[in-house]
Amino acid sequence: MSKEYGADKIQVLEGLEAVRKRPAMYIGSTDGNGLHHLVYEVVDNSIDEALAGHCDTIVVTIRSDNSIEVIDNGRGIPVEMHSVYKKSALEIVMTKLHAGGKFDNKTYKVSGGLHGVGISVVNALSETLDVEVSRNNKKYTQNYVRGIPKSKVKEAGASKKTGTRIWFKPDTEIFTDLDFNFDTLSKRLRELAFLNAGIKIILRDDRGKGKENVFQFKGGIISFVQHLTETKTSITKKPIYFHSEKNDVDIEVVIEYIDAYTETIFTYANNINTREGGTHLIGFRSALTRVLNDFLKKEGYEKKLAQLSGDDVREGLVSIISVKLPNPQFEGQTKMKLGNGEVKGLVESAVHENLVYFFEENPQVVRKILEKCIQSAHARIAARKARDLTRRKSALETDTLPGKLSDCSERDPSQTELYLVEGDSAGGSAKQGRDRRFQAILPLKGKILNVEKARLDKVLSNEEIKTIITAIGSGIGENDFDISRARYHKIIIMTDADVDGSHIRTLLLTFFFRYMPDLIRNGYLYIAQPPLYNIRIGKEVHYVFNDEERDRLFSEYDRNTSKVSMQRYKGLGEMNPDQLWETTMDPEKRMMLKVTLEDEVEAEETFSILMGDAVEPRRKFIEDNAKHVQNLDL
Repeated sequence: MSKEYGADKIQVLEGLEAVRKRPAMYIGSTDGNGLHHLVYEVVDNSIDEALAGHCDTIVVTIRSDNSIEVIDNGRGIPVEMHSVYKKSALEIVMTKLHAGGKFDNKTYKVSGGLHGVGISVVNALSETLDVEVSRNNKKYTQNYVRGIPKSKVKEAGASKKTGTRIWFKPDTEIFTDLDFNFDTLSKRLRELAFLNAGIKIILRDDRGKGKENVFQFKGGIISFVQHLTETKTSITKKPIYFHSEKNDVDIEVVIEYIDAYTETIFTYANNINTREGGTHLIGFRSALTRVLNDFLKKEGYEKKLAQLSGDDVREGLVSIISVKLPNPQFEGQTKMKLGNGEVKGLVESAVHENLVYFFEENPQVVRKILEKCIQSAHARIAARKARDLTRRKSALETDTLPGKLSDCSERDPSQTELYLVEGDSAGGSAKQGRDRRFQAILPLKGKILNVEKARLDKVLSNEEIKTIITAIGSGIGENDFDISRARYHKIIIMTDADVDGSHIRTLLLTFFFRYMPDLIRNGYLYIAQPPLYNIRIGKEVHYVFNDEERDRLFSEYDRNTSKVSMQRYKGLGEMNPDQLWETTMDPEKRMMLKVTLEDEVEAEETFSILMGDAVEPRRKFIEDNAKHVQNLDL
């Protein structure tokens, strides 16, 4: 390696070369997530046209060769010569970072793609890209290869329409995964249709059977909340909706209270899902708590309870908060938290004004909400004692850990693993087979409580759940949870590969999703994959994880059946410690599934269906998905 460092060592990456050199800086990754991000960037341009009032239909097509076509009926990207760059504005938009009509707040009052790098990044990361613009009664085209124009912008005949068509094929030199997922795209496009009332977004798949989804919701985010609560029992009977505009900030809020014990809030800024909240969420929560406390006094409920906390008023709340503003400021490159300070006061004022007006006109609704909040408050007081018992004061105070936890010797959480194991028998094998230095074992007895149907005080009184919370050490709930206190950075659910094991796994996933979602968001939660069969062929031993793998193994051997023996493991307890280590716990050989939250809206809906009270949606879910699963226990 050369030790010389002079001027000739300084590299300047011109134009889109920087994008190709470091693609993850612009789209997050070069795996499947980054691949789908390309589509979102193109669609966001069309959505911006819709927000400006010039587009009402977007058609996204996955072509048979896994290329993508996006067509909108907006104004079309300008093609005229730019006075400074002496090139067509279309070519500038397609080839220059931070070029577009989104920086002066005139062409686009609000925009989701605020950095102005979207379409040029897609161009840079595409093997080939064609753009076709219809405007001025003419059609214009240009072709690019890896971001480089192959010709000047050309006229291609007359056109009575306006709009833009983008066709691109992702570059095989950049992406490790080139297979677009229809369901993944459907989820994001459905979300955009909810957030932009009336716009029609069509997704077509030309591969295979040619699937098509049409998303159009005239009710906008009202329809969004109705979608989230269709399997629930509503307390407010119908969503509470209001739309305000203050200081050029457009504020839309929908509120519904349901007969449930957790809070479901999704916040957006310029159609971007702000998963970590921000100033709009703070303003909303502050106003909601203040208004309900005012009505607590006004409606004469003070004898039952002096004051409601924020937790009390959010139990059973389902809400969408969508703000659109000219100059959004996001904390970090991930755009997950809105940072505009002025938005807090604007949202707080809008929510306060509109809720007071609604409650004064609908006193019976506010009374039902207050009665639920009071029940929540009483449960919260009871839960406080239970929570205090489960809270771990210090990661070094091992004497406070649950007795049945076999802890590890390593004290660096980033190096440790906690196995949540089904049953004492499997727990015993895991304890003997583990690496005691970094692997901790917590056996669980039977099925834990279904937290979807229980209030926090009942959740915290469940012995198995208390044991899990104490062992992990991070606490639970928004005000008590602190991921920095987590004693393990890998929490592994290890259950039998049968129906009961699947049910226990689902119950645990429901608990983590409802009360410790940040463990999932930070990549701490995993599912172990124990083998289903032990197959001996002659002197060879094969651990097989599913029936398909078993059949494939048998088909590969021309054998005498007398030399073959097969054991189907009914449970982890049937495996001796050495086998459990070799197949399921050895970091060098094991297979594990990492639990991720790719679509929190979809996860919310799925857990509600699977673990909630409503029978009919669960029956439909089983009918729709029965052919895709091997074990299903509801």
